[in-house]
Amino acid sequence: MLTTVLFDLDGTLTDSSVGIYKGVAKALAHFGIEETNEANLARFIGPSLLDSFQRYYGFTEEQAKKAVALYREYYIPKGVYENKPYDGVHEMLETLKSAGLTLCLATAKPEPLAEVVLHEFGLAKYFTHLVGSLYDGTRAEKVDVIAEVLRVTGVSPEEAVMVGDRRHDIEGAKANGLCSVGVLYGFGGREELLDAGADFLAATPAEAAEILLSLRR
Repeated sequence: MLTTVLFDLDGTLTDSSVGIYKGVAKALAHFGIEETNEANLARFIGPSLLDSFQRYYGFTEEQAKKAVALYREYYIPKGVYENKPYDGVHEMLETLKSAGLTLCLATAKPEPLAEVVLHEFGLAKYFTHLVGSLYDGTRAEKVDVIAEVLRVTGVSPEEAVMVGDRRHDIEGAKANGLCSVGVLYGFGGREELLDAGADFLAATPAEAAEILLSLRR
């Protein structure tokens, strides 16, 4: 029976696109790259920033580290606040918590920034545990974040489900033996989530809540 729900943050609980797009564009501009295509910028939401700069723009590891530092120069003081919960997210979380489910945040965003978002937008009260990446690069991949949530909570994979909007959420769940729910209102989309092997798809936070409550029963 389901007891614990792990939630991704960016693209699942909040629309963080404005701050992330501006931070990535600032970093790319330093290298003479003017990027205004939102589809290209959206690729940076979810996976490791270090990996994304190397994968999508051919940066060396050293260039990617510099790009991440430039990104954070914008994002930490300003971009993190250019964020908003999706409509229906508060209601979803309240419904699940009231049903007795334990809610955990499992994000590739650095833990200090994730904590800012949860408190700034009134989401912290719903969560028992918060696990993210660290600034030194530890737990940069979602598979490692999910594994750490399982470790600190002591919950078995059979009792937990991962909810997220990108393939990394779904693949990380599968690697750890968890069921997964892909949300369609984020940044990944139906094809990406299905290709990654999502067990369920939800078009809205309310639909995600319905799926999760059905798994609890």
